[in-house]
Amino acid sequence: MRRIVVLTLVAVFGVVLARTHAVTDGILDGTRHPGVVLLLMEVANKPAFRCSATLLTPTVVLTAGHCTNNFPGSPYTGMRVFTESDVQGGTGTSNNYPFAGPNAVEAVSWAAHPEYEHAPFFVHDVGVVILASPGVVLRPSQYGTLPSQDQLDDLKTRRGLKDTTFTAVGYGLQESFPDQASFLANNRRTRYMATPQLIQINTPGFTGPFSMLLSNNHATGGTCFGDSGGPNFLGSGSSETNIVGGITSFGINGNCAGTGGVFRTDRKDVLDFVKKYLP
Repeated sequence: MRRIVVLTLVAVFGVVLARTHAVTDGILDGTRHPGVVLLLMEVANKPAFRCSATLLTPTVVLTAGHCTNNFPGSPYTGMRVFTESDVQGGTGTSNNYPFAGPNAVEAVSWAAHPEYEHAPFFVHDVGVVILASPGVVLRPSQYGTLPSQDQLDDLKTRRGLKDTTFTAVGYGLQESFPDQASFLANNRRTRYMATPQLIQINTPGFTGPFSMLLSNNHATGGTCFGDSGGPNFLGSGSSETNIVGGITSFGINGNCAGTGGVFRTDRKDVLDFVKKYLP
């Protein structure tokens, strides 16, 4: 899968944390996760950045806080989501990406967690986008759902880290590229999925109680630039659920390797914030 390459703001807190944008060593998602969409953000009314996101309802979209920051000084002036699995090739040139078009839905508002601006971005990295009209109409099981409060606390003690897997989905890069030519040649806007394993949770340090680390290697895949804001569903394969256990948030290095940082959605303040926007 891919991490959001275009959002390359970096914060240093003992390690280098780069906001992510894509899925590495993943597979084409196709029609598996129609509730996962590409979020396009405008700056000065022009297309500038992109993230991945999850439809919780036809008009409520869950993503990362750094994709939806609306506090004073925020650069974002507009947003829209694209709903096809292959945004570039699904309807050919007629989809008009990155501008408004037949498979895009405009946002009417967006918001990051109210505490987002008061701490490092990865501490409150959750946001919501409200669409002007339904993105896609899906079966109830195809929309993302929220976990119960502190649900992820059970993962370490109940199953063990090694056996806990997630399904990460996003429109990010397949790998990081050393030069601009390679990046442009491979920077497809296509939805991919991977099945990373849980590496770290509830550990003092920079992940703290608000984030977790998932694997990112050739065996399990992981996230990369452009996957920021995308979902990490609990379980994989036959045990996959539609529960968004976490939101792709940051990477440990610029190579989209090792581990990926995922913001937890099971904390009370996160659930309270998101549920304000749900019917």
